[in-house]
Amino acid sequence: MHQRKEHLDPIAIALLLVCFLFWGFQQVLVKVTIAEVPPVFQAAIRFGGATLLLWLWCRWRGVRLLERDGSLIAGLVAGTLFALEFACLFVGLQYSAASRLTVFLYTSPLWVALVLPFVVRSERLSPIQWLGLAFAFAAVVFTLREGFSNGGTPMQWLGDLLGLLAGMLWGLTTVVIRGTRLARISPEKLLMYQVALSALALPLISLALGEQWSWHFSPFASLSLLVQAGVGAFASYLVWMWVLGHYPATKVSAFAFLTPLFALLFGALWLGEAITPALLAALALVAVGIVLVNRRAP
Repeated sequence: MHQRKEHLDPIAIALLLVCFLFWGFQQVLVKVTIAEVPPVFQAAIRFGGATLLLWLWCRWRGVRLLERDGSLIAGLVAGTLFALEFACLFVGLQYSAASRLTVFLYTSPLWVALVLPFVVRSERLSPIQWLGLAFAFAAVVFTLREGFSNGGTPMQWLGDLLGLLAGMLWGLTTVVIRGTRLARISPEKLLMYQVALSALALPLISLALGEQWSWHFSPFASLSLLVQAGVGAFASYLVWMWVLGHYPATKVSAFAFLTPLFALLFGALWLGEAITPALLAALALVAVGIVLVNRRAP
């Protein structure tokens, strides 16, 4: 069994920054690809490809996926929450801007911080760490304040609610992972529960929503799906599962607040959105929040 660490070290911080940087880019990529590939169908292809890649990885590394370790029930629960999270996220992107939806999705650390201490006593936050989470969340809301004050697009409220629901489901998935036997299995098997169940469930959800399937993709859509499956749903999530298994989940999840800001940056670079002084101020607030959440106890 691996030894868990009480604080984030430079390796964990570097891995988290890379993951959340890519996830900020991915939100914009998914939004652009929806014009050609329906959202839940897009997610189904993504996780189908990730399941195949993960199975090949496990065969190469000799990771056992079928041995009995008492994790099946918890794995099915985590996989179901994971699949529902991405169904909400991808459908919500039809109605709300990627950067706007991301602020609701990344309320997940608040759910983790709220629920996990009742399951794992070592994850309890101090008042100063709660203040750090409040700073980080306030920074994200502050960054998007102009979007909240504007009239918005039709059905934007639905996209917002789906993003908030996706954030809650992500947080609950993290709680299940940390509070059950899933915290003691290999990252590969942990991820397999989630991507494989999503690959099975999302096509059914797509059909239930009446999405039209087509297997004729443009070069851009094909590349987008490959990147989403190979980097997004396979490599980055495998790293995420490894970090969750080695470091405190509440401190790891605090870094999630960086993703909405990265999404805004990529939206500016790709879609020509303006980078405002509010964004720069929010970056500073997020940095302060992360420092407070990761502050060592005396």
